[in-house]
Amino acid sequence: MEILYITLFLFAAYILGSIPTSIWIGKFFYNIDVREFGSGNAGATNTFRVLGKKAGIPVLVIDILKGTAAVSLSFLSGFHTDTTFFTNFQIGLGIAALIGHIFPVFAGFRGGKGVATILGVVMCITPVSCSVALLVFLIVLFSTRYVSLGSMLAGISYPIILNLFMHNTDVVLIVFSILTAVLLIITHRKNIIRLLNKQEARVNIYNKTAH
Repeated sequence: MEILYITLFLFAAYILGSIPTSIWIGKFFYNIDVREFGSGNAGATNTFRVLGKKAGIPVLVIDILKGTAAVSLSFLSGFHTDTTFFTNFQIGLGIAALIGHIFPVFAGFRGGKGVATILGVVMCITPVSCSVALLVFLIVLFSTRYVSLGSMLAGISYPIILNLFMHNTDVVLIVFSILTAVLLIITHRKNIIRLLNKQEARVNIYNKTAH
């Protein structure tokens, strides 16, 4: 029965992650599928690029909240919160939400890269390490205006901050943090090629023409 109970929570987390925020907002308010424009990605960054801030900001916030809400389901489970099992359960919920975001059942399994949803997940599980990694992202973003580069460097810095500086010893959390960084690199492989070829688009932070 406990396995079935856990499975139901994981399924609920997947459904939360599957909410295709950018696609629904794009189609409902703009009659546009963001996957058909820009990078072809159904994430917050491409929404900013294709539809602008008025659509991009809500998409970013909701995608973050999807990850946070999925992990927060753990507090409804009745499991003891001060155990390693509880942390592992939270990680499982976060992974389920991330899979939902990347392969959403409500959008033909064509979703986003999961950066915002990962942020929501790690923010809930490891808030201090996440905050420092987020600072890395912001520094890179405002100095280079490359969202992809900021996302990857923040992802790489996260396991370093968590495991070396915060002295985390939870093996599952160690593996999760490393896999998070690896996943961000894998999902950004096209961005890496564009960065190397100097073809990656910069975001228009300062209301100037991006080059």
